[in-house]
Amino acid sequence: MKLLSQLRTSSFQLALLYMVVFATSVFLLLAFIYWRTAGFMTAQTDETIEAEIAGLAEQYRGRGVNGLITIIRERVARDPNAKTIYLLTTEDFLKLAGNIETWPEGSRSESGWINFTLSSAVGWTGSERLARARIFEVQGGLRLLVGRDVDELTSLKRVIETAINWGMGITLALALLGGFLMSRSTTRRIEIINNTSQRIMNGHLSLRIPTRGTEDDFDQLAENLNQMLDRIVYLMEGIRHVSDSIAHDLRTPLTRLRNQLENTLMSVDNDEAREQAGRAVAEADQLLATFNALLRIARLETRGNFADMKEVSLDELVSDACELYEALSEDKNQVFEQSLEAEVVIEGDRDLLFQMISNLIDNAIKYTPEHGTIGVAVRKEGEDAIFEVRDSGIGIPDAEKDQVFQRFYRVGKSRSLPGNGLGLSLVSAVAEIHQGRIVLSDTYPDEVPPGLTIAVYMPAFAPLRKRIKATQAEQAPDSTGGDPHVSAETGRT
Repeated sequence: MKLLSQLRTSSFQLALLYMVVFATSVFLLLAFIYWRTAGFMTAQTDETIEAEIAGLAEQYRGRGVNGLITIIRERVARDPNAKTIYLLTTEDFLKLAGNIETWPEGSRSESGWINFTLSSAVGWTGSERLARARIFEVQGGLRLLVGRDVDELTSLKRVIETAINWGMGITLALALLGGFLMSRSTTRRIEIINNTSQRIMNGHLSLRIPTRGTEDDFDQLAENLNQMLDRIVYLMEGIRHVSDSIAHDLRTPLTRLRNQLENTLMSVDNDEAREQAGRAVAEADQLLATFNALLRIARLETRGNFADMKEVSLDELVSDACELYEALSEDKNQVFEQSLEAEVVIEGDRDLLFQMISNLIDNAIKYTPEHGTIGVAVRKEGEDAIFEVRDSGIGIPDAEKDQVFQRFYRVGKSRSLPGNGLGLSLVSAVAEIHQGRIVLSDTYPDEVPPGLTIAVYMPAFAPLRKRIKATQAEQAPDSTGGDPHVSAETGRT
């Protein structure tokens, strides 16, 4: 599977394209060399035959037919290996001289050239071989054939063709191997950047893309991305610090204002004034709750709660929360269902977990109409402990499911209901503290309203401590290259 993904990478496809271009150029070069070499050897053979014919023609002109027969016999006698082929016949193909017995059969060109095989059919006593010759007619109706044994030339051509084929094969194999290695090296660098970027997007803001110190293109890209991340984290921390400072600074005067309004409420006798003071106290309480939630989320995101991690029975904690909220559900005539698997244990902060559970159950009751259904479940799947809350309420559109964990974000359908948009942000922060992930889905996908199911997956007790230590090691400044003052955040789904 990994090999297939490697073959689909753009770097491998680029290397494959380069391989095709390179192989084509090598093929054209070898083909040109073969054409020139084979053509040269063929031309050299033809020139040798032409030279023999020219010599015989001169002998014929000076000595006649008898002289021609004599010179052919002398040359045959001097060439025991029969590299040069001679045959002089009458018009009826009766042999007068030569080293083959009968006239060969073969395809004859207009210029008189013929290619044939030396075999017993022509009276050849040796092994079967290839030959090339030229035919012309002598005065008096005589026929003369002069040729050369080209079997070695043909064998040499085969050797060259085989070498070219092997050379092309080796060239393609080496080009493919080189392309794969080059692609693999490039893909590894890209995978490191992609994996690190994915983890940064999932919340590990202190991570940085590693460099090799080679100052190549990838190192420059990594350094630019790291500088961009440093700048983004700096700006984010500045915004967060301002908002947290505002929340902290305003909480005290708001608390004093609330207390003064409460004293006013207790001291006034007029019913209308008492009602207005009561509404002012309620608004002040809502503002204080908002500021307290902001500060609580800020503390969670700075990872200040690892010291409170203890063994917690998730099913018992959820049971306590259900007992607290069941009465609120009954006031709205809702069906409150529980499915709590026993002995589901995690390692975590009991108070934070209880607040997360309470927020999710409270939201489900708040956004589910009367006579609706609320379901709470605890179960264990593999190494995960799962807390799940489902309802038959207004639900959350798919396009907004990834945004509801942002601070102050509220779904359009719920803006008329009381709330500050911080509940799910707090839930997300608590889940991240416990190395959890949150999955949102519709309870009834084919119905209107679809309802909402929120499942929080957290590691069961045994593996959690190791995962926390691994996360802390990953976030150490000396191993990430990040700003030691910037906290890292774990991702969620």
